[in-house]
Amino acid sequence: MNVDMIIQDVWVFQTATQSFIKKNVSIKDGKFYYISTTEMSNLTPETIIKAENQYMIPGLIDAHMHIESSMTTPTIFSKAVLRYGVTTVVADAHEMANVFGLEGLEEFMKAETELDIFHAIPSSVPSTTPELETTGGIIGLAEVAELLKQPKIVCLGEAMNFKGIAYEPESLIRQIIDLCKKERPTMPLEGHCPKIYDEELAAFLFSGITSDHTHQFPESLKEKIEAGVFIQFQNKSITPENMQVIVENQFYEYASIITDDVMADDLLHGHLNENLKKAVKAGLPIEKAIYMTTYTPARRMGFHDRGEIAPGRMADFILLNDLEEFTFEAVYKSGKKVYEQGAEIDYPTVIESFPATYQKSVNCKPLTVADLVIKVATDKDSVRCNVIQKQEVGTFTERITKEIPVKEGILQWQEADCALLIVMERYGKNGNISISLMDKPISEKGAIATTWAHDHHNVMVMGNTLEDIVLAQNELLAIQGGYIVVSNGEITGKCPLPIGGILSQAPIEELGGDLQKVRASMQALGYKNMNEIMSFSTLSLPVSPAIKVTDMGMMNTKTQAFYPLIFPEDGVLLNEDTH
Repeated sequence: MNVDMIIQDVWVFQTATQSFIKKNVSIKDGKFYYISTTEMSNLTPETIIKAENQYMIPGLIDAHMHIESSMTTPTIFSKAVLRYGVTTVVADAHEMANVFGLEGLEEFMKAETELDIFHAIPSSVPSTTPELETTGGIIGLAEVAELLKQPKIVCLGEAMNFKGIAYEPESLIRQIIDLCKKERPTMPLEGHCPKIYDEELAAFLFSGITSDHTHQFPESLKEKIEAGVFIQFQNKSITPENMQVIVENQFYEYASIITDDVMADDLLHGHLNENLKKAVKAGLPIEKAIYMTTYTPARRMGFHDRGEIAPGRMADFILLNDLEEFTFEAVYKSGKKVYEQGAEIDYPTVIESFPATYQKSVNCKPLTVADLVIKVATDKDSVRCNVIQKQEVGTFTERITKEIPVKEGILQWQEADCALLIVMERYGKNGNISISLMDKPISEKGAIATTWAHDHHNVMVMGNTLEDIVLAQNELLAIQGGYIVVSNGEITGKCPLPIGGILSQAPIEELGGDLQKVRASMQALGYKNMNEIMSFSTLSLPVSPAIKVTDMGMMNTKTQAFYPLIFPEDGVLLNEDTH
């Protein structure tokens, strides 16, 4: 029997027992063929690799992630993550769909890559409803029906509209869920349910959703798993306390490790492999961590052709020199080497060709200082205002009340240690502008602006001086999207994302370098968070607890009620066309 390759004397990860056994492994036609502890004298290989006690594990599978979070395109992303042992991903491209609708999603899906990219149906475009946020595209029942015909579609992407899912049977998201259950009854339905417990959790799961990838806490983790929820651990949920729950209860079958979002600068250093290593440091045995990044995600998504080293499975695998350090000697995709230690990324000369209009998609008026003067009708010297307070860990926010002076009909928000948070509709649909206040988000004078504003991706600007806000917003429009940081009248950080205001086709090293400068500039302004960029970009995500901002205003994300900037009994906001 002729085979393509034999790998001799390698410590093979046995999925069934979650242990390593020294074996010989043969590969034929891109798949594992015969695997045995005995010599393979009856096989004739084209290539022999003497592993010399290296370890072999299946290629890593990321079952929930967003390529757009890395701010790059599928072709470049593929090259960037193969070196980290990631051979299969399930991408939920709802960012692309929020900007360009079904057309944008189809443009994204047609990319040819070495990495196997499967897709989720974006279930929440917009994340709530068009009455609560303005997006460039909408994924409704007709679009879902079209996507269900696509073989690359393997699941329904994270369903996020809690109120619509749990308590509104006729809501669009419930209709989408019901359509998926009818057309693809065994397809996984992915969920997004942070801080939902008890009967509310039951109401959410009753719809048919069976997973959650949001921020997990040990006090609710066991409840969710026992309620039938498959847990997908993203970085911030990989804590010693959460891993202890998994280990003590032997919950390995009911969870996997994912990335969800990896920023372009973080992608310079790792991807799913880094989360695996973090889980081990947090107390998860290495064999279980491998199991939860290969087999359980494969089973969750119905991938019966990968996720373990066994005859007939795809020969996606990693050779490691050191299991504890988790250092790679080489990565193979379908039996072909796609990376070896020390090699530089060989980016393709031809990358995706997006429509020219995708680079001219940010359409809103340039701000002036006059636009930012907040006029108030009141007979009082000060008014009570609803103010957003961010946390330094995670992306949660809360609403506080502040007494803010009013002088000659102008709100003196700077005297109350506040900053303006502005969201401007950028699709040319309604010209909405919302103005909110934040409690001391930065300590130095400056501003931050982006079009990477979850998930509607309108223009979002935050700052504590009018001139810096205007400069940041004007420069953002000039580069047609991305991130801008301004300090004392100077641009200190810039990361252009010209494709839809969310993507770049620059090499990851260049893109990551630009984003590092943005991050450093945010830190220099005193913006504090474990992930400054994600924290800022989710200030506009109206499905993340507890208070977020869209172009319609400041919203309670659970009740979906909007808060006025000024308490009505204290005064009235006079700015025209401002929410």
